Amino acid sequence: MARDELIAAIPSLRAFAISLCGRTDQADDLVQDTLVKAWGNIATYTPGTNLLAWLFTILRNSFYSQLRKRRREVEDVDGVHSGALFVVANQVEHIRMREFQNALGKLPEEQREALIMVGAAGYSYEETAQICGCAVGTVKSRVNRARRKLAALLGEDLAASGAPE
Repeated sequence: MARDELIAAIPSLRAFAISLCGRTDQADDLVQDTLVKAWGNIATYTPGTNLLAWLFTILRNSFYSQLRKRRREVEDVDGVHSGALFVVANQVEHIRMREFQNALGKLPEEQREALIMVGAAGYSYEETAQICGCAVGTVKSRVNRARRKLAALLGEDLAASGAPE
């Protein structure tokens, strides 16, 4: 296949691309992409076969590949979505979890039990009081003292975190 044959096919490719895209700027990009792919895969073309059909196939496949790709993309002009896509390094979270477990282990048993039941297990103060066999006020007091001591052990400021005092 000669370079001249590719150049001669450009008007037909462009017309086909415009019929697919509906926009000349996208069609021109698609034709350019098609020609680059054709030139890069020139060894796969069988001389004597229909060059235009081969080029149209490349163009059509490129168009549908781009269309599928665009369907998965989300427009993010102001960077809101991309700004939310980050991952904190594993080792930092692992260390913080170990620190939390150590601090939790330093709490008195009654406070730790009340905090875990209310904070982690999701029991209400009333349910926790019933399970522990004590008054609701006692559970509230234990949870409050446990939160404060845990925050102090972790070097956290409860007021700054927005947690109730």
